[in-house]
Order: sequence, then C-alpha cells, then structure tokens
Amino acid sequence: MSSPISHGSLSEQIIQESPVGIVFADAEGAIRLWNRGAEQMFGYTAAEAVGQSLDMIIPERHRAKHWEGWNVVMRTGVTKYARNVLAVPALRKDGTRISIEFTVTLLRSADGVCGAAAMIQDVTARWERDKALRARLAELEKMVPAAAKAQAVAEGRT
Repeated sequence: MSSPISHGSLSEQIIQESPVGIVFADAEGAIRLWNRGAEQMFGYTAAEAVGQSLDMIIPERHRAKHWEGWNVVMRTGVTKYARNVLAVPALRKDGTRISIEFTVTLLRSADGVCGAAAMIQDVTARWERDKALRARLAELEKMVPAAAKAQAVAEGRT
C-alpha cells in the first residue's frame, strides 16, 4: 500500500502534469503560474513565462480588446467565461498562431479579485478542419443552382 499523499501535493501534481494548459495571471495580467500543458502548447518554459505579461501569447491586434475585458472582470469580479468557453487566437513562442479555447476561474482575496486562472485547450487542428469543411460546403452550394439548371435543360423544362 502506498503512503497517503497530501492534498497540497495532489493538487500541485494535477496542475503541473495536466496536458491542459493551466495559466494563472494576477490582477495586473502578470503570469504567476504556467504548467507543463502551457509549456507544450505555447513553447515557453515556466521560467520564461512567469513574471511576464499575458501579451506574450495575445496577438497584437487583439490586445486592446483583451485588456478592456480583463480590466472590467478584475474590477467587477464577474465573467461569463467561468461557464462558457471562449475561443480566441493565440501566439506561440515561435510566432505561429494557434486557436485556443478556455474557461476562466477567478481567484479572490479579502481585497477582491486577485487574478484569473485559465484552463486552455489548443483547438487549432479542429479549427482548420472546420474551416476546410466550411469552404467545401460553400463550393458545393455554388454548384447546386448550376446543377439544377443543367437538369432542367436536360429535362426540357427551359
């Protein structure tokens, strides 16, 4: 029989070993926790990420909107993304864009919201597959009127 594991050790192992990216940023948006899932997803080690701004994974054109929403959530303590999944583009260390989905858990202290933890999935492959399917569907939909006209001509209805 193995020796019992403490709750703290159990929690730490689950967070660190999860293939899901788990990132905690304080109220100012500085990264304070970066697990192995985040390392694999974004390409930064925890040593590189901790202490840095979330800007390192937010594409430039999305930063203003991100910080506007972030500031509202930090001020009000309310987010709809505790239950609803947010899908956004993100940046890897090598500069490539990926598509991510995540939910947020707000952490609170006696003074109010002290930051947010995000549980992040890389959905790039699914997003690219869906994009290709949408393009193929649009292509096929363009063919339907031409096919209907060709059939009408063949049947002598025009």
